Amino acid sequence: MARAFDTLAVRFVRTAKARWSQFCMADSTGRELTYGRALVGSLLLARAVTSRARGQRHIGLLLPASVGGALANIAASIAGKVPVNLNFTAGREAMDTAVARCQIATILTSRTFLSKAGLEPMDGMVFLEDVLKETSAAAKLLMLVAARVLPAALIESIFLAAPDAEGIATIIFSSGSTGVPKGVMLSHANILANIDSANRAIRLNNADVMLGVLPFFHAFGYMGTLWLPLIIGFGVAYHPNPTDAKTIGEMAERYRATLLISTPTFCGTYTRVCKPEQFAALRFAIVGAEKLRPATAAAFKERFGHDLVEGYGCTEMSPVVAVNVPDRDITSTENLPRGSVGRPLPGIDAKIVDISTGDGPLVDVEGLLLVRGANAMVGYLGDPERTRSAFRHGWYVTGDIATMDAEGFIRITDRLSRFSKIAGEMVPHMRVEEQLQSLLPDTCACVVTSVPDSDRGERLVAFYTDPTVTPADLWKKLGRTALPKLWVPKREDLRFVDAIPTLGTGKTDLRAVRDLATALSEESEPA
Repeated sequence: MARAFDTLAVRFVRTAKARWSQFCMADSTGRELTYGRALVGSLLLARAVTSRARGQRHIGLLLPASVGGALANIAASIAGKVPVNLNFTAGREAMDTAVARCQIATILTSRTFLSKAGLEPMDGMVFLEDVLKETSAAAKLLMLVAARVLPAALIESIFLAAPDAEGIATIIFSSGSTGVPKGVMLSHANILANIDSANRAIRLNNADVMLGVLPFFHAFGYMGTLWLPLIIGFGVAYHPNPTDAKTIGEMAERYRATLLISTPTFCGTYTRVCKPEQFAALRFAIVGAEKLRPATAAAFKERFGHDLVEGYGCTEMSPVVAVNVPDRDITSTENLPRGSVGRPLPGIDAKIVDISTGDGPLVDVEGLLLVRGANAMVGYLGDPERTRSAFRHGWYVTGDIATMDAEGFIRITDRLSRFSKIAGEMVPHMRVEEQLQSLLPDTCACVVTSVPDSDRGERLVAFYTDPTVTPADLWKKLGRTALPKLWVPKREDLRFVDAIPTLGTGKTDLRAVRDLATALSEESEPA
């Protein structure tokens, strides 16, 4: 169990000392480190961070999911800084906003990465290549000896700076899929509590190997593929491109990956490209961020012999709330309820309440999902009012619509923000999406959004990626389903697109979808 004075850096030092020669991390560039080498490398890099960011509270990190990116995060924690992993997939404006809001003056990055990603240099950048050149062989040797010989407590005393005064471990900017990104402040205690809960639920061990395909600017990447292995003491193999199924399959086979955290869309790609033997060592493949379609789950199971396990979380909860894995009452994933994201993790409470009145808890009745636990965020950066409104009597208001049965299994049915009020009736986007998806091939995707309508307040717009069906045919098929007529988009509001806009995490970019619908709607209006 995490103690009140624990930090991520302290826990890593203790794990690294205990597992000095054990495999710690690798990436697709071929770089591999034991825990001992990872400790030495992060201690050396922490000295560079300290000298270049003196007096600065926050430090920006602009690096992919890789050995270098992991060491940079560890080093920032060792140096007592608050790392802010910048979302390079969201564009320069989003990065500039994060830098400005966090008052970041130093950004640790790599020239090689900037070149590959096509990113322009930013003020205050410090390059890993330069830091490595400036570190002498003597300094490396001395640090190796110190890290190997000194006990963990002495390393902590000598090399670890005092952590952030408020205990903040990182600031993660939400994806902004439905609105302006928020800077979510997560403490060391938050993340350690979530690691402890996940470990108790999944029963991790030092023989596990995580396949790290999520970016560190994403909460699941930061907790699940960065700090979870480092704190518990097992290995991780990184590849920064979650859509590159060929390389991911090779990494999974080479390092005998037992754990995968991804999205259903990415796993659908792995099913089509990866060989069964490449995922032979998997214990759990956990998916989230979007609804798991039965066809995707069935194809993955047939190909690899493993169930895709649904999980649920949010950045504000550090981030994992529930995972549909077996516990003492259930011995196999075969016996778990399909369509559920599981029970809340140990140490986390959840309840369903009436959307309008707040009455509850409700059982087997759809309502608003509230959660609480030691992993609940400190708050939103510079926005105390929004922080207060995010909680209701100590419970975090997720904004998700769900049901919970008597055994505690949660099913997410919609998002509160994903309803449209059409002619006075609340129309759920996800229900329309599910009906649309049933009419399309499994390999195709769809998404529903809304635009203002002068007659009915709002109207639905749906995008789909099947080039073989016309909007008129799809409209006729929808009309023959059990959907209420009010829920069926107009024929002209069913639109084919080559691809549904997504974020760097693989999640549907609902803002981009809405903007596209608005632009197309304005174009079609008579002059």
